[in-house]
Amino acid sequence: QVQLVESGGGLVQPGGSLRLSCEVSGIIFSINVMGWYRQAPGKQRELVADITGRGKTNYADSVRGRFTISRDNARNTVYLQMNSLKPEDTAVYYCTPTAIIPPPWGQGTQVTVSQ
Repeated sequence: QVQLVESGGGLVQPGGSLRLSCEVSGIIFSINVMGWYRQAPGKQRELVADITGRGKTNYADSVRGRFTISRDNARNTVYLQMNSLKPEDTAVYYCTPTAIIPPPWGQGTQVTVSQ
């Protein structure tokens, strides 16, 4: 059974930074592509970034240059460093192994960017 525990969200002012973490169990973490998704109120869940087991990354246009995805295969953890945050980044952020259908979801972590 896949378990995903996201953490690191919070309230931050525009221009600020946050680092999200996602601890993963129940899969062979190192061979799985991991993705960070987000869902804002009234909107569909969208892919923010993903990373292969070897570290190749992919970003949504809206976050490229501001967010960095990384992973520690020894700790079964994937990270999302978010810089230069904007109000439109406000959402619940989730991680998931992208190859599993249907994708498992954790509880997510709330990110709120506001004055």
